[in-house]
Amino acid sequence: MEKHRIFTTSFASVYPHYINKAEKKGRTREEVDTIIYWLTGYNKKELQKILDNKTDFETFFAEAPQINQNTSKITGVICGYRVEEIEDKLMQKIRFLDKLIDELAKGKAMEKILRT
Repeated sequence: MEKHRIFTTSFASVYPHYINKAEKKGRTREEVDTIIYWLTGYNKKELQKILDNKTDFETFFAEAPQINQNTSKITGVICGYRVEEIEDKLMQKIRFLDKLIDELAKGKAMEKILRT
Protein backbone atom coordinates (compact mmCIF):
# COMPACT_ATOMS: atom_id res chain seq x y z
CA MET A 1 0.00 0.00 0.00
CA GLU A 2 1.33 3.41 -0.96
CA LYS A 3 1.99 5.95 1.79
CA HIS A 4 -0.31 8.93 1.99
CA ARG A 5 1.37 12.06 0.64
CA ILE A 6 1.06 13.91 3.97
CA PHE A 7 3.34 11.31 5.64
CA THR A 8 6.29 12.39 3.50
CA THR A 9 5.43 16.10 3.52
CA SER A 10 7.77 18.19 5.62
CA PHE A 11 6.28 19.49 8.85
CA ALA A 12 7.98 22.82 8.10
CA SER A 13 5.89 23.23 4.94
CA VAL A 14 2.61 22.89 6.87
CA TYR A 15 3.61 24.70 10.06
CA PRO A 16 3.18 28.21 8.56
CA HIS A 17 -0.39 27.26 7.63
CA TYR A 18 -1.11 26.35 11.26
CA ILE A 19 0.30 29.73 12.35
CA ASN A 20 -1.61 31.61 9.65
CA LYS A 21 -4.90 29.91 10.51
CA ALA A 22 -4.48 30.82 14.19
CA GLU A 23 -3.32 34.40 13.59
CA LYS A 24 -6.23 35.12 11.22
CA LYS A 25 -8.51 34.44 14.19
CA GLY A 26 -6.51 36.52 16.67
CA ARG A 27 -4.53 33.67 18.20
CA THR A 28 -0.73 33.43 18.39
CA ARG A 29 2.19 31.36 17.20
CA GLU A 30 2.98 30.70 20.86
CA GLU A 31 -0.43 29.08 21.29
CA VAL A 32 0.15 26.90 18.22
CA ASP A 33 3.54 25.89 19.62
CA THR A 34 1.99 25.12 23.02
CA ILE A 35 -0.45 22.75 21.31
CA ILE A 36 2.40 21.04 19.45
CA TYR A 37 4.43 20.69 22.67
CA TRP A 38 1.40 19.30 24.52
CA LEU A 39 0.58 16.76 21.80
CA THR A 40 4.12 15.55 21.06
CA GLY A 41 6.34 16.32 24.04
CA TYR A 42 8.73 18.36 21.89
CA ASN A 43 10.14 21.59 23.29
CA LYS A 44 10.99 24.89 21.59
CA LYS A 45 14.55 23.89 20.67
CA GLU A 46 13.49 20.49 19.30
CA LEU A 47 10.65 22.03 17.28
CA GLN A 48 13.03 24.54 15.72
CA LYS A 49 15.39 21.70 14.74
CA ILE A 50 12.47 19.87 13.07
CA LEU A 51 11.59 23.01 11.13
CA ASP A 52 15.22 23.64 10.14
CA ASN A 53 15.73 20.03 9.01
CA LYS A 54 12.42 19.92 7.11
CA THR A 55 11.51 16.72 8.96
CA ASP A 56 8.55 14.86 7.42
CA PHE A 57 5.35 14.12 9.34
CA GLU A 58 6.15 10.42 9.65
CA THR A 59 9.48 11.14 11.36
CA PHE A 60 7.99 14.07 13.32
CA PHE A 61 5.53 11.75 15.06
CA ALA A 62 7.78 8.66 15.15
CA GLU A 63 10.46 10.61 17.05
CA ALA A 64 8.07 12.58 19.28
CA PRO A 65 9.34 12.37 22.85
CA GLN A 66 5.90 11.60 24.33
CA ILE A 67 2.51 11.58 22.62
CA ASN A 68 0.14 12.99 25.21
CA GLN A 69 -1.88 10.34 27.02
CA ASN A 70 -4.99 12.54 26.79
CA THR A 71 -5.28 12.20 23.01
CA SER A 72 -8.16 9.81 23.64
CA LYS A 73 -10.12 12.88 24.76
CA ILE A 74 -9.76 14.47 21.31
CA THR A 75 -12.99 13.78 19.45
CA GLY A 76 -14.93 15.26 16.59
CA VAL A 77 -14.76 15.64 12.84
CA ILE A 78 -11.87 17.00 10.81
CA CYS A 79 -11.67 16.77 7.02
CA GLY A 80 -14.85 14.68 7.05
CA TYR A 81 -13.47 12.00 9.39
CA ARG A 82 -14.14 11.37 13.07
CA VAL A 83 -10.65 11.59 14.56
CA GLU A 84 -11.34 8.93 17.16
CA GLU A 85 -12.24 6.42 14.43
CA ILE A 86 -9.21 6.86 12.14
CA GLU A 87 -7.51 3.45 11.97
CA ASP A 88 -4.06 4.48 10.68
CA LYS A 89 -2.29 5.68 13.84
CA LEU A 90 -0.02 8.13 12.03
CA MET A 91 -2.93 9.69 10.15
CA GLN A 92 -4.85 9.86 13.42
CA LYS A 93 -2.01 11.80 15.10
CA ILE A 94 -1.85 14.21 12.16
CA ARG A 95 -5.62 14.73 12.35
CA PHE A 96 -5.41 15.21 16.13
CA LEU A 97 -3.04 18.10 15.48
CA ASP A 98 -5.34 19.47 12.77
CA LYS A 99 -8.30 19.24 15.15
CA LEU A 100 -6.48 21.05 17.96
CA ILE A 101 -5.37 23.88 15.63
CA ASP A 102 -8.95 24.08 14.34
CA GLU A 103 -10.26 24.42 17.89
CA LEU A 104 -7.72 27.18 18.55
CA ALA A 105 -8.84 29.07 15.44
CA LYS A 106 -12.47 28.69 16.51
CA GLY A 107 -11.72 30.51 19.76
CA LYS A 108 -11.74 27.66 22.26
CA ALA A 109 -9.92 28.30 25.53
CA MET A 110 -6.47 26.70 25.78
CA GLU A 111 -7.55 24.71 28.87
CA LYS A 112 -10.26 23.02 26.80
CA ILE A 113 -7.98 22.48 23.80
CA LEU A 114 -5.33 20.87 26.01
CA ARG A 115 -7.98 18.70 27.69
CA THR A 116 -7.13 19.88 31.22
